[in-house]
Amino acid sequence: MIHTIRFRLTVLYSGLLFVLAALVLGGIYLAVSKTTDQRPYSTEYAKAYRGNVYLGRHEVVFVEEVENAINVRTLATLRDYSLITLAALYLASLGIGWVLAGRVLRPIRSITRSTNDIQATDLSRRIRLVGPRDELRDLADTIDTMLDRLEAAFRSQRQLIDDASHELRSPLTIIRANVDAVLAAPDASEAERARAVAIVDRATTRMTRLVEDLLASARRQGTAFADADLELSRVVGEACEEYASLAAGRALTIVRDLGHGLETTGDQDALRRAVANLLSNAVRLSPPGGVVRVSAGRSASGWLWVAVRDEGPGLAAEDQTRVFDRFWRGESSRRDRHTGLGLAIVRQIVESHGGKVAVFSQVGRGATFVLWLPPRDGEPGPTPEENPLPV
Repeated sequence: MIHTIRFRLTVLYSGLLFVLAALVLGGIYLAVSKTTDQRPYSTEYAKAYRGNVYLGRHEVVFVEEVENAINVRTLATLRDYSLITLAALYLASLGIGWVLAGRVLRPIRSITRSTNDIQATDLSRRIRLVGPRDELRDLADTIDTMLDRLEAAFRSQRQLIDDASHELRSPLTIIRANVDAVLAAPDASEAERARAVAIVDRATTRMTRLVEDLLASARRQGTAFADADLELSRVVGEACEEYASLAAGRALTIVRDLGHGLETTGDQDALRRAVANLLSNAVRLSPPGGVVRVSAGRSASGWLWVAVRDEGPGLAAEDQTRVFDRFWRGESSRRDRHTGLGLAIVRQIVESHGGKVAVFSQVGRGATFVLWLPPRDGEPGPTPEENPLPV
């Protein structure tokens, strides 16, 4: 018990009150003793006074001695009562301090009980401390806010694990089935073996791409960004150069319209990866001979933007709200065995830089993906809702 905060607070309160009372009573005693005349006196005068015996010519001396005796007895009585009062006050302060310390620390006990009940597998419980808006209430609210973030992070982690296990289970099943049915069968023909090898190769390629995207997604969720001042148009231009040969192989033309003075702060490699993911989808989905337009500029409200427009099949209205979700894949992505993590990684990168993502699309008329990023200088206004590349 002596190591508890309640005990230490009780001793502290009682000690401070005892010292304060001792100083007050001691000061009163000293003041009274300095203002009264006192000296040793003879008991003969007291006996004569009680027996009504007068001393004649020594009557004045007798009165002075009586006054002196009263002063001495008064100071003695004051001293005795002061010591008794100090002892009683100390004992009372111990009890009062113990009760008050318990009331003050009651919210802490509530916080301790609630946090002990919270487990890693169930983060839905909250402290929700009631009472005055004091430091303990702020502490409880801060812990509740932290638990909200932890619950969201654990939920996202569990969802990622579930989705990743589901996505990995399919290619593993394909590989196992072909190995057992064809490659391990001694009577399988060469054509069957070649077909099985091609299927296994596609499955392993899909698994490799999925693992790479999962690693990229995990890195983007961390805090290992190398933030620096950068020119956004240069980053976009580098991403376009990386996909120039791939676009030429499909007879696609990448048209660039990049503004100047688009200065922001962020991780250059991460932002280039975000633009590259958009270009990868645009090159993959656009028909041969089409045009992929890449633009960058600054809106009237101050936001920097990067837009990539393709001539692919487009997106339905109900799909546009899910296109940035993990493992969501449209019909074309399912045919291409796409992992469904590319646009989710784009959103993670942009949001980690304080920006937003948007898509504008109609079925059969292509899609425009827009990245909104804050500038390096000043706070931008509201994020524009319109498409910076109108069709």
